[in-house]
Amino acid sequence: MATVSIVGGSGYTGQETLDRVLHHAELQLHAVGSDSLAGREAAALDPRLNRNGGRRVPRFITNDAAIACGADITFLCLAHDEAAAFEPPARGVVVDLSGGHRFLDPAVYEEWYGFAHPRPTELPQWSYALPELSAPSSRLVANPGCYATAALLALWPLRGAIDPDAVVVDAKSGMTGAGRSLRASSHAGSVLENLTPYSVGEHRHAPEIASHLGFPVTFVPHLLPVRRGLIVTCYLSSTGSDLRALLEEAYAESHLVSVLPEGTVPELARVQHTDTAELGLFEDRLTGRTIVVCAIDNLGKGAAGQAVQNVNLLFGFVETAGLRLSGVLV
Repeated sequence: MATVSIVGGSGYTGQETLDRVLHHAELQLHAVGSDSLAGREAAALDPRLNRNGGRRVPRFITNDAAIACGADITFLCLAHDEAAAFEPPARGVVVDLSGGHRFLDPAVYEEWYGFAHPRPTELPQWSYALPELSAPSSRLVANPGCYATAALLALWPLRGAIDPDAVVVDAKSGMTGAGRSLRASSHAGSVLENLTPYSVGEHRHAPEIASHLGFPVTFVPHLLPVRRGLIVTCYLSSTGSDLRALLEEAYAESHLVSVLPEGTVPELARVQHTDTAELGLFEDRLTGRTIVVCAIDNLGKGAAGQAVQNVNLLFGFVETAGLRLSGVLV
């Protein structure tokens, strides 16, 4: 078994990663770090932990202690700037769930993340890994952003068969995408019975999408009044290829990404609490444009599930080990 340390275990992505590790037969939880909960029992995070005979979660330690504990795998569930300052251990796999290592160019961090990268010479050591597009290629793994994951799953297989100057991505996410930290924009009075676009024309996932597609897209995110789930609707123009065939071929062997039958639309309800993705492709009868829709769980395939999937690939485990493959049918 491989030992695991989770750094930043009290945030949403940390808690979701913890849950998957506890359900993974090949992973042994070694340490959980949280500066706010250090010294406290796991029940301080969730009273269901260490109850009813499940695998035991140890007492919280500081994030620095969790980093230094010598685990085979370290999941970094920290803020972007905190993860960027992380000094990798001499051995072991590290998966960064933040945006601290998603770009090779350090100038991107100043322009889009608002801080100068403290370890710019180490950025080439990190491999950006969205498994269906590019598997992890080094022991230091940069996990993709949630919006970028959905947009790239929808567009990457089509990138050579569409007009690159006419792609629009309309994206919507549940409020857990903003993290657990309190802010006015995530208060119930701002979110409930509301739908709000934000970071219009300047969201940091836009350059992430562009860097892997090879061209920029118009990207507008919105905050949904739901806890979790993310959906992107992509508007594009084909250059003549069969776009549905390209999508179906790209994901024919995937255990996690499904191209739905013609006429069936992706839905948040089916992907919430899972690590799967649903894709649907439609033709606009009036304009002739193509519409591709992708639904994922922002905390699952958009974060923790994808991080564990990357670990599975690096260690040669079954790719879906520890992952949630289906939601609850109602």
